[in-house]
Amino acid sequence: MIVSVVVRSRDEADRLRLTLASLKEQTARAEIVVVNDGSADHTADVIAEAAASLPLTVVDHATPRGRSGAANAGARAATGDILLFLDGDTLAGPDFVARHGALHTPGDRVLARGETFHLRCTRFLRDPDTGTPAPGQEARLARLPASELEEMRVTRDQVIGDFAAIERRAMPGIYPGAGPHRLYELEMEAIVRHPACTVLWAAVSAANLSVRRQDFLRVGGFDEALDINEHRELALRLTLEGARILPALGARTYHMTHRSGWRDPIRRTDWQETFYRAHPIPAVKLLPLFWASLSDGGRVPAALRINSLLELEAASRGEADFDPDAADDFIRELAALP
Repeated sequence: MIVSVVVRSRDEADRLRLTLASLKEQTARAEIVVVNDGSADHTADVIAEAAASLPLTVVDHATPRGRSGAANAGARAATGDILLFLDGDTLAGPDFVARHGALHTPGDRVLARGETFHLRCTRFLRDPDTGTPAPGQEARLARLPASELEEMRVTRDQVIGDFAAIERRAMPGIYPGAGPHRLYELEMEAIVRHPACTVLWAAVSAANLSVRRQDFLRVGGFDEALDINEHRELALRLTLEGARILPALGARTYHMTHRSGWRDPIRRTDWQETFYRAHPIPAVKLLPLFWASLSDGGRVPAALRINSLLELEAASRGEADFDPDAADDFIRELAALP
């Protein structure tokens, strides 16, 4: 079965150059579709440079359409049997394509979630390859010794010839911090050890997710009203139809983090309103409480804490000693915190 890797990218040209280099080094062949989602930087130049040695299908948006819109456009342009999603600031480990491809067989409806890591060392860099500081970080980096600056770099040479040098600096979780690290562990544990758990849709990853292209297109792809948690909403739709969620062990991605912020699903509530309107089930409403229980530093009362996907499942079924009204009130409080 042919795998199409769909890379969505906006204004992250220097990281995208490394992402495309990592796709060139895959142990299995794949179709590569790059969606330039209205970038204002030199993304077009990076794509043209990569296309000289890596066959690419390119989708250009004159104006940004958002994460979901970009991914959907890439999926429509793809021709493979399997869609494998990746972000333009994320490296693919050498076996990324091969590991995902091996999990899909004709007639089997599967969503596969791989192993997600992050590279905290890149957070102050505009260009991880050259070590160029991000705007506003020049003075910070000027104070560092040369050896520390060198350790922050993620270079094209490393991607091509010494990926182990990148792997050594990687940490589990898409973002830095104890909460994302713990969330990653719980998500992968649930997928590996509890395949019958009914809330595994909440454990998929946006930038390391594969799905049959015909299933993705049949259900309409990602909900373009969502630019956060769109992958979980898609997974819920497909699992309601009988699709299984499998772990793509060994399919590793490495997010080259940056300090421009992230889409905090606890502080932002717009996604939940859209998500819950489409799927009015308790588990959707309780997701922020689960995430807050892992990362809030103890602010969630003990009686409301949700510490695993299995506990989320039990709470959503009413099988736990849990006050849903108190949970709703506390979730609103979390969203209002500074």
